[in-house]
Amino acid sequence: MTPFDLTIRNGTVVNADGRMRADVGVRDGLIHTLAPGLPAGARDINASGQLVLPGGIDSHCHVEQISSNGVMTADDFDSATVAAAFGGNTTIIPFAAQHRGMALPKVVSDYHACAGPKAVIDYSFHLIVSDPTPQALHHDLPDLIRKGYTSFKVYTTYDKLKLDDGQMLDVLHTAGREGALVMVHAENNDIIKWIAQRLLDNGHVAPKFHAVSHDPLAESEATHRVIALSRLLDVPVLIVHVSGIEAVRHIRSAQTLGARIFAETCPQYLFLTAQDIDRPGLEGAMFCCSPPPRDAASQEAVWGGLLDGTFQVFSSDHAPYRYDESGKLPKGDKTTFKDMANGVPGIELRMPLLYSEGVHAGRMSLERFVALTATDHAQMYGLSHRKGRIAVGLDADIAIWEPLRQTRVGTHMLHDRVGYTPYEGKTLTGWPTTVINRGRVVIADNQLQVARGSGEFIARGKPGPLVNAPASSGSAGFLKSLLPKLP
Repeated sequence: MTPFDLTIRNGTVVNADGRMRADVGVRDGLIHTLAPGLPAGARDINASGQLVLPGGIDSHCHVEQISSNGVMTADDFDSATVAAAFGGNTTIIPFAAQHRGMALPKVVSDYHACAGPKAVIDYSFHLIVSDPTPQALHHDLPDLIRKGYTSFKVYTTYDKLKLDDGQMLDVLHTAGREGALVMVHAENNDIIKWIAQRLLDNGHVAPKFHAVSHDPLAESEATHRVIALSRLLDVPVLIVHVSGIEAVRHIRSAQTLGARIFAETCPQYLFLTAQDIDRPGLEGAMFCCSPPPRDAASQEAVWGGLLDGTFQVFSSDHAPYRYDESGKLPKGDKTTFKDMANGVPGIELRMPLLYSEGVHAGRMSLERFVALTATDHAQMYGLSHRKGRIAVGLDADIAIWEPLRQTRVGTHMLHDRVGYTPYEGKTLTGWPTTVINRGRVVIADNQLQVARGSGEFIARGKPGPLVNAPASSGSAGFLKSLLPKLP
């Protein structure tokens, strides 16, 4: 009788800290043995000439979520997790989004009702906190953190979501007390509104003016301000979807000072620019997201941040809205840049894009690729006890990659429900062809192999040592000594 339910043999196993020639033996959904020359399991996969990588963790995506303007995303938990799996992912962390007046426990319950019957791979939830009432701060958030919702996102922009600086400090204080991680969308709301109104007043309504209104200084100022608030309390923050060269510099400077500032970027800031938004008619709407893609200098700054450690995670920020009146064009051909739903799809292409243009192109090592797409997500978000590495005792979450396979990207080949991709026609080298989640073969032979609803919710632990290392600036010591006495 074979000792393994599944074996992956003859491949090269790659983790963030190195690679080795080894076979992988899986039993009861866990990695049981890593060694050369294992006997074939009940199901045996020959990975000769292929890379055996940890399954991707996409820790920033919007799934079956209503925007603050009332627009539902095109993807539900079925289509989003299927698309994620075809792209080499085995876990996603979308948002349970609170809108003002909503109780956080009810929000979480509602999202579970959506995800449980549909997800085909594992998932967890961040919270979006837009209404930090005393009930939320002192009761609901602490209770949810204890139940495994150990990160939450807040906004400095969007009228219906943004927090003022005092509210931000309240949220940071709660996170510091309870050991959670705060993610921040950092753009200055007043700068954006002021520019946008003057553009509209002068008849500038085309999609390209979305990027004009979201001036890089709006991101830079808010990033600097969020860093200051974080340092005041010595509470870690992760600044999401960083796009601009000045924001990158602010983050790197803060990290150099020893502040616990972490950062994320996304494919649109490596592979798109503001020029992509400047298209005939309303076509540019397909490339609009917030912050928007910038210029070539910002692209190079983002690449630099990925390589030098300024960025810890690379996520899709998959925000899927169709190019029609249900999403991007709510007023048809009368839609202005202020009316459009913000966001671009990318959950299936996140890893292939970075592999092709990062690893295959010689810009980064395989180990760095694994860190940016899996391992550091697990570390940042309290999943490292189960996910993010190929190691004995962890979940058998594995993606087998054909490193030289060439794929021409087209909407027809993708599995989301958006109906377009910003990366149409791009030829990529390297692709995940077999994807395994908890020992279940999810994708093989370009086919989905598991049932709808077979993914599992993963309760997360608190952020790992990377996040909780003490800051060296010492600027918050006296204040922190007082805070336990404050409500």
